[in-house]
Amino acid sequence: MKLLLYNDYGYLKPMYDDDFDEKRKLKLGEVYRANITLARNYEFHKKYFKLINVAWELLGEKTHDFFKTSDSFRKTVEISAGWYEVIYNMARNEWLQVPKSIAFDKMSQDEFEELYERVKDVIWMLLDERDLITIDNFNNILKDF
Repeated sequence: MKLLLYNDYGYLKPMYDDDFDEKRKLKLGEVYRANITLARNYEFHKKYFKLINVAWELLGEKTHDFFKTSDSFRKTVEISAGWYEVIYNMARNEWLQVPKSIAFDKMSQDEFEELYERVKDVIWMLLDERDLITIDNFNNILKDF
């Protein structure tokens, strides 16, 4: 749905600090075109990153040394969960799997929830094969998010 909106005091209320900073750039008294879509659940987005961070911490130093950052670990887990596109690297003459974006405007809430479940399964497989935690303890940790 596309709307024309008038920016005035008290209107176009931002949800978060980053959104407020962006809204402040809009001049008062101007008309703006907005594309209205239902926002993905921000709390669930935070839950996803807590899942990644819990796994990162549980997997420990060897994993940290191998991946260097939790972000590269996250991307690898997403690829393992099937959330990737294939691109060709001409310099290396090979096809590569690259994680797709998980940005709010790139996937629906349903897609994101499906990705969460698939990533959780990949993470559980990693934790289980290293015998780091029981499934009950893992689920209890996730329940607290």
